[in-house]
Amino acid sequence: MAELTGTQIDAALESGRIARETEPRAASARYDERSGRIAVELINGCTFAFPPRLAQGLEDGSSDQLAAVEILGEGYGLHWEALDVDLSIPGLLAGIFGTKAYMARRAGQATSPAKAAAARANGAKGGRPRKAARG
Repeated sequence: MAELTGTQIDAALESGRIARETEPRAASARYDERSGRIAVELINGCTFAFPPRLAQGLEDGSSDQLAAVEILGEGYGLHWEALDVDLSIPGLLAGIFGTKAYMARRAGQATSPAKAAAARANGAKGGRPRKAARG
């Protein structure tokens, strides 16, 4: 393995310093039972909150389980020991509430008046056409 030079070490330390100052990290996190949301205060003073029903593994958590949230990795993650759930702060801020497969399933569950109207119209036409058999 090649030895690191002083310049490389200095560059890595500087990169870490910049990341600590600019990347979103949690200063505190709690479950607010009144609003039914997980509230996270970031080190920059901003606060964001999300309903546990959106996050993979938190959907069925009790109030006590949700309240037992811990901050991990210098504020880069949240952890619920009793639920065996870890979520990243950058991911949550980007709207990522679980694995790729979980997010894909959630996307298909979206409902809206337009989607309902389209489904009714499609059903009135006999439903979705069958796929043609490949030969």
